[in-house]
Amino acid sequence: MQKKETLGELIRFGIVGTTAAAIHYAVYWILQHWIEVNVAYTIGYVISFLVNYYLSAHFTFKEKTSTKNGLGFGGAHLVNYLLHIVLFNFFLWIGLSRELAPIAVLAIAVPTNFVLVRFVFKHFKRS
Repeated sequence: MQKKETLGELIRFGIVGTTAAAIHYAVYWILQHWIEVNVAYTIGYVISFLVNYYLSAHFTFKEKTSTKNGLGFGGAHLVNYLLHIVLFNFFLWIGLSRELAPIAVLAIAVPTNFVLVRFVFKHFKRS
């Protein structure tokens, strides 16, 4: 049962993650034409974070939103945001285009984020 539950979470996480990544990239792509790229990237991240939290709680892990898992989710995403912004600037620094750098970041950050977010929802469910 545990493997089936984890597989279901992984599939739902993929759906939610794809949705959040699309929102993040769309907001970034629009804003980066008018404002500094790090600011555009951060605004996109914050908007996608809000959608991601709601969908992760209710759809991926089938939990209610709460102060506990909200703070845990926020903490996990703070770590994730720092990973994002460091990688984003690294990829820009090595010459990746402004359009491709966020995609390269997602390839690394999404698997890391799944582990962190899964821990938050599973840990706070038990406590």
